[in-house]
Amino acid sequence: LRLVAVLRAILEGEKAAVLKRDRHLPLSFHRRQEELKFSLGLQRLQHRVREIQALQDASLQPNVRDPQLKTEAKPSESELPSLILEAMKELEAAKQQVLKRIQIWKRQQQLAGNGALFEENLAPLQKRCESLVEIHFQLHQQVMAASAELGAELLPRLLERFNEVLSSLVKR
Repeated sequence: LRLVAVLRAILEGEKAAVLKRDRHLPLSFHRRQEELKFSLGLQRLQHRVREIQALQDASLQPNVRDPQLKTEAKPSESELPSLILEAMKELEAAKQQVLKRIQIWKRQQQLAGNGALFEENLAPLQKRCESLVEIHFQLHQQVMAASAELGAELLPRLLERFNEVLSSLVKR
């Protein structure tokens, strides 16, 4: 018992030294921070999709009856492709966050075979994937609706990027 007490004291001292040196926040804080960052990225992406929709609606309806909106300049031709490209970058960044989280989950599952604690709840990960795929399809619809304005050069590249995002999510 004395040996166990000495080893315990040594391990507690090492643990205190490591925590004092690194001053790491608890894992739950990092997980919550990651969730908030991802949800903020999704909200920003949804906002981009709404901006694209509003821009398309404005270009389809040149005779606006609202006097306040008449004073605004007609949206430029280059604004829509740039908005779509920005949304595509944000979609790919959100995809990377989801894939990173999937990789972490897989690693935790592997470590669980060695006795590490493992949270098997897949609901948050599934919710992330479903939200991302939903926004993916909304953005894809907006791109297809704006295919005439995007031109023959940009549209195939965008469609290829959409396919890559979806296939990487499905494969992993």
